[in-house]
Amino acid sequence: MSNHVHGPPRSLSFSFVSLKREPCHFEYLGLVPVVMDEARSGGTTQIPVSTDKEKTKLSMETKTQFVEGKVDWKGRKALKHKHGGMRASWLILGALGLEIVATLALAVNLVTFFNGVMHFELADAANQLTNFLGTCFILPILAAILADTFIGRFKTVLISASFEFLGLALLTVQAHYPKLRPPPCNVLDPTSHCEKISGGDAAFLFLGLYLLATGSAGMKASLPAHGADQFDERDSREARQMSSFFNCFFLSVCTGGMVSLTLVVWIQDNKGWDWGFGLSTIAMIVAIIVFAAGLPLYRIQIVQKSSTIIEIIQVYVAAISKRDLPLPEDPTELYELDKDGEAASEAEFLPHTDNFRFLDKAAIRKTSPVQFGGEKVLNRWALCTVTQVENAKIIIGMVPIFCCTIIMTLCLAQLQTFSIQQGLTMDTSITSSFHIPPASLPVMQTASLIVIIPVYDRVFVPFARKLTGHPAGITQLQRIGVGLVLFPVSMAVAAAVEVKRKAVVRSRHMLDAVPVLQPLPISTFWLSFQYLIFGTTDMFTNVGLLEFFYSEAPKGLKSVSTCFLWSSKALGTSSAR
Repeated sequence: MSNHVHGPPRSLSFSFVSLKREPCHFEYLGLVPVVMDEARSGGTTQIPVSTDKEKTKLSMETKTQFVEGKVDWKGRKALKHKHGGMRASWLILGALGLEIVATLALAVNLVTFFNGVMHFELADAANQLTNFLGTCFILPILAAILADTFIGRFKTVLISASFEFLGLALLTVQAHYPKLRPPPCNVLDPTSHCEKISGGDAAFLFLGLYLLATGSAGMKASLPAHGADQFDERDSREARQMSSFFNCFFLSVCTGGMVSLTLVVWIQDNKGWDWGFGLSTIAMIVAIIVFAAGLPLYRIQIVQKSSTIIEIIQVYVAAISKRDLPLPEDPTELYELDKDGEAASEAEFLPHTDNFRFLDKAAIRKTSPVQFGGEKVLNRWALCTVTQVENAKIIIGMVPIFCCTIIMTLCLAQLQTFSIQQGLTMDTSITSSFHIPPASLPVMQTASLIVIIPVYDRVFVPFARKLTGHPAGITQLQRIGVGLVLFPVSMAVAAAVEVKRKAVVRSRHMLDAVPVLQPLPISTFWLSFQYLIFGTTDMFTNVGLLEFFYSEAPKGLKSVSTCFLWSSKALGTSSAR
């Protein structure tokens, strides 16, 4: 069959035939029409049929989808089918689990190290642990600003992990060589005079300890955000995967914690601190290797080179300075960059909202640009863009959620401490020869989470998604709300268990029983009910908060926003003490 259309020239509805040989609008479909002048073709227009080669090219071009705002490790635009996704996130989760194995044991056993090996007084040992943990939870804000503004999240994770490795290596060396620590001494013997670590040995200890704390802070700041960077929220499929990532993130923390609180603690107590720190050092170097191995697969954030925090502070300053000005009735009168201009080529624009209208005054045009070097320069402390104002509104909107979690963390910290005190008086035997150490009772909560999280992600979420149509089954705020509802339930269950424990005390006349030495005839497994609810509450609130803070935060504050969770935990835990 001929591929020619005979007859006089006619106007084709496809509108891609041009006598001036202009590019065809359908060229990207693989159709390359051969267009002839009317005089040469006699009014004949030839449209060849696309070949198999051209169809293959079309299929390849369809698969080549770039991810906006992300690059690969060579600085090229990230490809959706090649970079990111669950394949890359598994390496991040593996590195996280190994990092938790290496470090979490210190949170429960470091007092023993300070007191028994370095001969600090018990109160001083507890203070040293508090200072260490405070550094781990406060420094993430600074590390996050560094990651978002200057060096990027991937480099921050790599540098932070290296700091943790160096810190653990120094602690291993000090625990191994007797010359770097005080002579052995029984601190429990009141007649002994134990020499406390001092001088250069103390400096060596604190150098290793705070290298570890600095690295841990950097990991908390950047690793969750870097993992979430592997998914595109605008893609419904990847939005579901991102929700699963945050669930798996918490599962990885729990799995690593289970190993750390059992195996690593046991090695530290029974094989020696040098073996315990050595195992943690090995776990940390493996974590670095696993994380670095994913470099060719990662979607890497483009560093902003400008501080979003400073831009938000500018909004508050400008709004206060123009507090007496009336707001315009038409929001389009507020200042915004020209979206078609050169300066806006890399900018992110947010639409105006009616929340917190007072801040809109920061975008009221009041002053004219200042002439500087022949160019017009705006005073950003006096005039802000609508996008800046909207970013400031987002941060203010997060504050109530942040405050709610502080109160919840405060109460849960007290409940969990009280649960350990309950366990000290109860029967901790599993068999006739094996007892659960009271300090290991929180492992019940970790173990319950290892079971609950996969059930939630693989059973509840798909079921809820069919009902709600939401990629995560329920929204982040709904998830946080469920956790807040479960919180008083956990308190009620703890109270019920305490009523039963006291009933046993009265019925057996054991009011003067010595904890641990004279356990009550009631199993410590009664505490598993409240630990199960504690774990469920943590799963809903902590994972929901991480995902909420990351999703809602401005583009330049993704790492900083995820630190809100760690900050709320630090404030709540310190208040409980």
